[in-house]
Amino acid sequence: MASLEVGTTHLEYVDYGSGTPVVFVHGGLSDLRIWEFQTEAFAKQYRAVAYSFRHYHPNPPVATGSDITHEVLVDDLALLLGKLDLAPAHLVGQSTGAFVSLLLARDQPELVRSLTLAEPPALPLLDLDVPPKPTQILRLLLRDPATAVAVIKFGAKGLGPTARAFERGDDEKGLRAFVTAVIGKETVAGWTDEEFQRARDNLGAFKAVLAAGMPAFGEKHARTIDIPTLLITGEKSAAVLHRITDKLEQLIPDTERVDMPGVSHQMFRDDPNAFNAAVLRFLDTHNRQDSA
Repeated sequence: MASLEVGTTHLEYVDYGSGTPVVFVHGGLSDLRIWEFQTEAFAKQYRAVAYSFRHYHPNPPVATGSDITHEVLVDDLALLLGKLDLAPAHLVGQSTGAFVSLLLARDQPELVRSLTLAEPPALPLLDLDVPPKPTQILRLLLRDPATAVAVIKFGAKGLGPTARAFERGDDEKGLRAFVTAVIGKETVAGWTDEEFQRARDNLGAFKAVLAAGMPAFGEKHARTIDIPTLLITGEKSAAVLHRITDKLEQLIPDTERVDMPGVSHQMFRDDPNAFNAAVLRFLDTHNRQDSA
């Protein structure tokens, strides 16, 4: 593991292999360790880099009451790509990491060779705040009832109970409410103590990201993404994540999609062989096109 100075903080990362860079960008309750089934596998053909967001394990913890904005996370990723001579890189992002990758591709497309997006929680794409306002939900019900129902269910089972638990200071209950809503009861039931501890290691930083809210990302932004994009969903993930992926598929000009059966929001861990094969096929195709 190595460390990179970025502004007033630093980012821990791992760097394997050689060749065209592939950078793995983790989700809101995880860190670079989550990519253990990808980095060495991809390093056989690519330079595989995984890093932890600022204040995520094993970086210095976040100060109590601080926010971590998505804009700061995007800037950190851009600096990492530059300082490690990785750009333009293939970005493979999951959850929050997928949204951060999407924002970077919008704002600094010259840094990105391709995007692999595993269920970015891009609620602003649905014209929703986090948490959504009642008037926003009503408008969504009128124009897209199925998506509105998915949002309502996720709010009732996930964001709502999570926020109330955090307000009471019951971080453990909040954590369990959130991961259950995102990846499902069945998947959570199979989590090991180590997996729960990894989430706890990053809970302070996750709460800081949640408190900061989400930046604007509308349909007009999605249409500007002129980068080959692979969209991946897990069958057992929250329905709202599927609806967001549907929207991205409609709006981003150059997309491919893989729907993985029998897996959750952590599809790259639930079935790493299938996930790796799908992403490697996508990357290999675009590497051949780049060299043609």
